[in-house]
Amino acid sequence: MHRYSNHMKLSRILLLLLAALAHTQVSAAEKPNIIVVMADDLGYGDLSCYGADSFKTPHIDRLAAEGIRFTSGYCSASTCTPTRYSFLTGNYAFRKKGTGIAPPNSPAIIQPGTETIASLLRSVGYKTAVIGKWHLGLGGPKGPDWNNELKPGPLEIGFDFCHLLPTTNDRVPQVYVRNHRVLNLDPKDPLWVGNKSPGPEHWTGKSHRHLLKMDWTHGHNATIHNGISRIGFYTGGLSARFRDEDLADKWVDQSVDFMTKNKDRPFFLFFSSHDIHVPRIPHERFRGATTLGYRGDCIIQLDWCVGELMKALDRLKIAEKTMIVFCSDNGPVMDDGYKDDALEKLGGHRAGGPFSGGKYSVFEGGTRTPFITRWKGRIKPGVSDEVVCTIDLPTSFAKLTGARLKNDACVDSLDVMGALLGRKGAKGRDHLVQQDNGRGNNYGFRVGNWKLQRHDSKRTRNLVVEQKLANRPVDQYQLFDLAADPGETRNVIGANPQVAKRLQARLQKILDDGRSR
Repeated sequence: MHRYSNHMKLSRILLLLLAALAHTQVSAAEKPNIIVVMADDLGYGDLSCYGADSFKTPHIDRLAAEGIRFTSGYCSASTCTPTRYSFLTGNYAFRKKGTGIAPPNSPAIIQPGTETIASLLRSVGYKTAVIGKWHLGLGGPKGPDWNNELKPGPLEIGFDFCHLLPTTNDRVPQVYVRNHRVLNLDPKDPLWVGNKSPGPEHWTGKSHRHLLKMDWTHGHNATIHNGISRIGFYTGGLSARFRDEDLADKWVDQSVDFMTKNKDRPFFLFFSSHDIHVPRIPHERFRGATTLGYRGDCIIQLDWCVGELMKALDRLKIAEKTMIVFCSDNGPVMDDGYKDDALEKLGGHRAGGPFSGGKYSVFEGGTRTPFITRWKGRIKPGVSDEVVCTIDLPTSFAKLTGARLKNDACVDSLDVMGALLGRKGAKGRDHLVQQDNGRGNNYGFRVGNWKLQRHDSKRTRNLVVEQKLANRPVDQYQLFDLAADPGETRNVIGANPQVAKRLQARLQKILDDGRSR
């Protein structure tokens, strides 16, 4: 009996210890509000806190001054759809077909059942929203049924609310999607979206070029809306169409409303700006804010948006409960299809900072972008050279908040929360695969200060962002020492064949393994 009693006591003690351990693990989870602000086509050198001196971005500068400004912050691809796919899913986009630049009638690229940053956070009690540009497809295998429910979409992969620009604004249609439907659509005026002109009488940028308020340079010459011709064709839906100039205001209004309604519980907001993507049409009050034309003016508009979000957090008294991540979906581009004087008025501004390349390329300028974290009272302000990437946010936030991450989810997303929070001695990722838009299967592979470029297409685009798009031949493999040559101007593969061989093998293994986490 005495022995049995001791056994019972030991069992109780063990249970108490296990309960205490479980309580400690639960208590260790932190659940701040989380806002990810993703700019569009914003380059490393496009903010004054990153060296721009042609204009000031005071609100984003304040964000950096009160948080951590990363000098090696990346997105995972040099175009929007693959970066957004990777940010949400934690998986490199090159692992999935159909993650190139999504056409207007693309079906949903991220299917229900896929773990996302939104579903992970919702599983631990967050209210979740995406507001702004989507460009990840909507609807079933046949694509979106614009006049009925647009399912699946964001609500099927973890978001509680969405208010979207469904594609990207140089592609049709120019309507808002709220949750599962086109907002303000009149059933008597159905919306049609197609790849071919509905008839010879349909106005396009080619047939009625003289009516355009912004002319096109290449590709953007189909249906005209608001004096601007787009990629693709559409008719109808007149009551649902928006004015380009009002997009930024709409994103802010919807975001502030979402934050206000959820100020007393943890929330996750993906603020997906369209600035500074083409067509660059800033609101009238921002025009002339810079000497760089509409591209520069749209940067000021983006800065205003960030300022409005910060003001709302202060007004709601939740700034110290909120972690903000500011990033971009890819590097800069000047002439991306419209005559908006981006090149002509560039002056001495270096949109890519010290880096070569930009949008569409695997040079550093394509994926190394502004990256800032702020959590007042929690993150000590400073500058970090740790390597962090937007693809790491799902795993990092899962670990922070206590969300359960399955082994087969977010397979390329690493836990870099220590670096994001600026913890002493915390490291970022030790390697990163960069990709272009997937058309040429071109990769960049950074390990430490070594950068391997692998051009399976044996061509590269946009080598120098201040020039017009270049499409030039290049060796399949090139090697650069980023410490000595951040601009990737000197290929040192001949002098370092063993380094190149090692990196080639490691990159290939990551491609073959199907995961890197």
